[in-house]
Amino acid sequence: MTTQYANLHVILVEPSTTQQHIIRNYLVQSGITTIICCTSGAELFANLSEVQPDLIISAMYLPDMTGSELVYKLREEDQYDMAFMLISSETNLSSLEPIRQAGAIAILPKPFTAEELQIALSATVDYLNPKKARLDHLDIEDIAVLLVDDSPLALKYISKILNDIGIENITQVNDGSAAILLLQECYFDLIITDYNMPDVDGLQLTTFIRGQSEQKTIPIIMITSEQNSQRLAAIQHAGVSAILDKPFEPASIRNFIINLLN
Repeated sequence: MTTQYANLHVILVEPSTTQQHIIRNYLVQSGITTIICCTSGAELFANLSEVQPDLIISAMYLPDMTGSELVYKLREEDQYDMAFMLISSETNLSSLEPIRQAGAIAILPKPFTAEELQIALSATVDYLNPKKARLDHLDIEDIAVLLVDDSPLALKYISKILNDIGIENITQVNDGSAAILLLQECYFDLIITDYNMPDVDGLQLTTFIRGQSEQKTIPIIMITSEQNSQRLAAIQHAGVSAILDKPFEPASIRNFIINLLN
């Protein structure tokens, strides 16, 4: 049993008694002892009025709401700033997309492995205790970032991650066309963009920047849940500096930023 996660307080939302038992055992084996089990979204929010966990783990399908509805309700309220993890046998990408957009720390399959859980718990610890990014020749507070995403919850979540690593100067826009207009007026040190957006998507935005913008060499991080290998190849060919999957580990974006800006 490890002690790295011993101080984590977890609420598990799972209607199946059998699945509750399985997941709880995995958590206990990881060193976690403070675990509250719920069977519905209503029961979860009743508990949240009394306790503030570090991590909420939920199934996709609950008696009164879906996992997507649950995480959206959490992310819309500023007081619910805890990490969120989905454990589900759902494989439909369109069903999982809202949870990816809302800022889940991890999405684990049923059944999952102990290694997959360890990675997710490590990301949770990093989310709760973020480390500031240290740059060789720049102050991280001076970095100007343009964040492009059509999901308000994704903008909110990614901005929090950036704030946690020390980036304060963040300009948010919700589509590529607005980003193009801003790039003609303002200078940025880094662009972080989604791929799937209406009007001008992340690929078109990257193509414009590398081909027509006066800031052709600016680092571009693409955060996407795209699984199509041909589309991912097109993104890389267009000239992105790095691609991050949704959901991503906070440490990953910190390391990418350090490497790109150094």
